[in-house]
Amino acid sequence: MSFENAPTKAIDVNGTAFLYREAGDKGGIPVILLHHLTGVLDDWDPALVDGLTAKHHIIAFDNRGVGGTGGLTPSSVEEMARDAIVFIRALGLSNVDLLGFSLGGFVAQVIAKEEPELVRKIIIVGSGPAGGEGISNMGAVLQDAITKAGASGKHPKHFLFFSQTENGQAAANAFLSRLSARRDDRDAPISNETIGAQLTAIHAWGQGNPAGLSKITHPVLVANGDRDLMAPTINSFELARRLPNAELSIFPDASHGGIFQYYPVFVEQVLTFLR
Repeated sequence: MSFENAPTKAIDVNGTAFLYREAGDKGGIPVILLHHLTGVLDDWDPALVDGLTAKHHIIAFDNRGVGGTGGLTPSSVEEMARDAIVFIRALGLSNVDLLGFSLGGFVAQVIAKEEPELVRKIIIVGSGPAGGEGISNMGAVLQDAITKAGASGKHPKHFLFFSQTENGQAAANAFLSRLSARRDDRDAPISNETIGAQLTAIHAWGQGNPAGLSKITHPVLVANGDRDLMAPTINSFELARRLPNAELSIFPDASHGGIFQYYPVFVEQVLTFLR
């Protein structure tokens, strides 16, 4: 079954119904997808997820207060990570791989530090370390993109996720078309309250201390575009430098959503990395 058509499921996590979707054959170590600022289940690129399901069981979920999941969204990355850990445990899983995109990359770092035995390997995309350059400005970058989108009649992701070159904008159009392919059982949109809590968490992360990265000894694949405006690309280099067991992949003429622009290449990199 394609991720585009995967049914939305719910599981009780300490009295709150967490929504999730899964694709790929069960067995082996599943890959947990950790989402970006404003992202819900329908914001995962089905083509990318389907590529990963060739070899892996993939699970995407809405963390607390996000999309159709109940409760209030925490205003710290650490609390988001703890909610993610409880969700993973509620599924009966004891060992997982993590793929964290943007805010999800922050969450992945905390999970690896707080529950190292739960994690085998980590992919961190379009993200950065605590205290990273420009991280605290993510809210301003988001607002600027919303303003530009309103003036141009485009989607904000045209400005946030993709370069402004002809190739970048063509990739944006293709990506957004893939996201809109799902017709039924779509997730609830993100709420303003959740966006506010996420931005508070991101700002605090941007003021944090990256010293704890040296304790993450898991294999880590760090990926980004070479022109990331939301989590400036220098942060991916810094992650790769500070993490003891990391490799780095930078996509040319790409921005925050470089993995969606180059999804066939990224999928192959991830499948190789997760062997």
